[in-house]
Amino acid sequence: MTVPLKILLSNDDGIYSDGIYALWQAMSEIGEVTVVAPVTEKSAAGHSITIADPIRIEEITRAGGFKGFAVGGTPADCVKIAVGALLNEPPDIIVSGINAGANVGGNILYSGTISAATEGTIRNIPSLAISLDSITGGDLSGAKEIAKTVVRSILKNGLPQGTLLNVNIPNLPASEIRGYKITHQGKLYFKDSFDKREDPRGRTYYWMTGKIVNNDTDIESDGNVLADGYVSITPINFQITDKSFIGNLKSWTFD
Repeated sequence: MTVPLKILLSNDDGIYSDGIYALWQAMSEIGEVTVVAPVTEKSAAGHSITIADPIRIEEITRAGGFKGFAVGGTPADCVKIAVGALLNEPPDIIVSGINAGANVGGNILYSGTISAATEGTIRNIPSLAISLDSITGGDLSGAKEIAKTVVRSILKNGLPQGTLLNVNIPNLPASEIRGYKITHQGKLYFKDSFDKREDPRGRTYYWMTGKIVNNDTDIESDGNVLADGYVSITPINFQITDKSFIGNLKSWTFD
């Protein structure tokens, strides 16, 4: 008897998002799926975790047989509690997404989508993050097929310990996507600004706004490949020591 593949899904857009529903549909064709995701949107939560408050969990259902655990915490919390408390054994793979909006360049530092996948790599579980280049969700049909393709490739080839795949998909009909390219993190970033406002009681507050800036001329960077109509696949390892600077730093004197 063949043991079914066990797949854990999470995200940062919340358990009621269109993206995680589409991902559940796609992954259900491959294996046995468990969904553990934030009860509300936690975009840009980064790798924050909850340590000073209880983490509450509620089982929910959606149309078509979708079942999952809604977590009152962050994306990283979701993976932690899934592997540490909800599942009888670790999953074979963790898939985070499908996120509404690309996670490329500097955005990956803030992304809860990537952080959920990172939490899997910490536990030596093959993990990937999937994002669609549209903040409104876009057409998820092509993204579903790409998700299945990448997951099957990971299961076939494996990933190095500590490395996840960051997959970004153009918001195009499947027939117009030009293919897959292996990329590296580019220099695209969000240039923020702050609108100063006043509430009805006369108290000052600020609302963060801004725009995406991409001055990166490297055609192999994640943001540029994505803009050119290709699926961008970037291997990410969060060993963040700058080894190239260690020798120089050792020559410093601290006195």
